[in-house]
Amino acid sequence: MTALTSENCSFQYQLHQTKQPLDGNCLLFLITLGKILLNILTLGMRRKNTHQNFMEYFCISLAFTDLLLLVNISIISYFRDFVLLGIRFTKYHICLFTQIISFTYGFLHYPVFLIACIDYYLNFCKGTKLPFKCQKVFYFFAVILIWISVLTYVLGDPAIYQSLKAQNVYSYQCPFYISIQSYWLSFSMVMILFMAFITSWSEVITLVQAVRITSYMNETVLYFPFSSHSSYTVSSKKTLLPKLIICFLGTWLPFVLLQIIILLLKVQIPAYIEMNIPWLYFVNSFLIATVFWFNCHKLNFRNMALPVDPFVNWKCCFIPLTIHNLEQIEKPISVIIC
Repeated sequence: MTALTSENCSFQYQLHQTKQPLDGNCLLFLITLGKILLNILTLGMRRKNTHQNFMEYFCISLAFTDLLLLVNISIISYFRDFVLLGIRFTKYHICLFTQIISFTYGFLHYPVFLIACIDYYLNFCKGTKLPFKCQKVFYFFAVILIWISVLTYVLGDPAIYQSLKAQNVYSYQCPFYISIQSYWLSFSMVMILFMAFITSWSEVITLVQAVRITSYMNETVLYFPFSSHSSYTVSSKKTLLPKLIICFLGTWLPFVLLQIIILLLKVQIPAYIEMNIPWLYFVNSFLIATVFWFNCHKLNFRNMALPVDPFVNWKCCFIPLTIHNLEQIEKPISVIIC
């Protein structure tokens, strides 16, 4: 009886050990599939008249990488054990590939943030723009370079190599990398938003109370019933800040609240999930608002083309409709569509 019990326990343990990676792979497949659907939804919801920039190209490359990961998971899950180009692939390579992707995604936050800052600084602050075809080639190779650089660093780091090697020894375990970069970026942006709101909370409340959404020529417009000395320039950072806050939070408030919850609860999200297209567009809008605020004295909407945000219409904040008695005017000087 004792031997039989031990044998049953051993069999149950082996059965659990065998099934766990399969269940984990199924869950990984569903998570990756859900992320890809979210990528498609986000890319489909963005505004189509946005100018090309580094962040747009990187978002597309991230969507392609997620799709490539899903294809690899599907192929390995289907064939389970096969040889390709002299390399034997098993279901444990699903965990290995996802771990490599997690490490790569986890180290991409700072470089992408920095390059996007430089891109907006050169295009907006300096006004030095390359020809359209040259810009496309430059962004394409910049995205390729950053992927290759980070992937090379991940595969060449001894600590990461030991972690991946340990996964092969204890193959029934599949831990994923938790990025510290995304945590500090989220923390920094939330703190900056909090301080900006505290600094101008009275102006924000006053402006929100005064904002009206009206219809003109079968279009929905955001109407600011304020008079200003200049409708086409913004020279005061104090005047611009509450409008930036309203525009940004009006679009990204649910995402900001989600970031606050994650930070307060210290939720550990694997890097292959945390690096996603909605997060990148959130960072993109934050960077655009920051660049506008630091260069408010250069904002002249008659003579310059502003970078177009895929989700936030910043012109609704910068050029309030100061036309009085809007309903009585047939052709206003400028109408900002939101």
